[in-house]
Amino acid sequence: MADGNCLIANDWICGEYVRTRGQELTDATLQHIGITLASVAIGLLVAFPLALLARRWRAVAGPVLASTTIVYTIPSLAMFSLLVPVFGLSAAVVVTGLVLYSLTILVRNILAGLASVPREAREAARGMGYGPVRLLFGVELPLALPAMMAGLRIATVSTVSLTTVGAIIGYGGLGNLIYEGMRSYFKAQVLTASLLCVVLAVVADLALLLVQRLLTPWARPKRRTASRKPAARGAGRPEKAVA
Repeated sequence: MADGNCLIANDWICGEYVRTRGQELTDATLQHIGITLASVAIGLLVAFPLALLARRWRAVAGPVLASTTIVYTIPSLAMFSLLVPVFGLSAAVVVTGLVLYSLTILVRNILAGLASVPREAREAARGMGYGPVRLLFGVELPLALPAMMAGLRIATVSTVSLTTVGAIIGYGGLGNLIYEGMRSYFKAQVLTASLLCVVLAVVADLALLLVQRLLTPWARPKRRTASRKPAARGAGRPEKAVA
């Protein structure tokens, strides 16, 4: 009875809302996850060759970094509005906007990761006969993974948050529920959808952190083991009395 009354009372915390709107919450969550995964995956595929071009030709680095930074400063509402005439009212508008936003984070972190590779490692690989492609994928990328994964984690969490803005065109995942709840002042819907966004961001960040630890075992902090020093010669033996 109390749970039923929480809907009538419009409480912030309402178990009856979760029970009766379970399918709606599931559909919105799945849409949110799908848009996030597509945006981050495409962003990574675009950012990687851009970072390689910027590293290969210094003249390209400035324009690439400047353009991605300028795009990142465009408000999300304006970005999606500019993309609607191109893609229409579809999920492609949200995905394209999120891909553009992710580039400034991903490109910079890929460049930072590649720049952190020790010169000695490159020279040793070349001395062993590694070509440019084998050097990149066999030596440089594995050593650059910590910085690259850090950027990927930031981009993913940011994308989970920005996906909600897609509610303005009906493709915002959990943002749709937040937007509708704010219009109707439905407290339980706003709070539940917002909490689910936070949970998605935390789970995604922890999952990527686990992947990073699995892929970079050498970067884990080493555990200190107490070393036992051998006892000094003659230690513990009673000293002979001197006459």
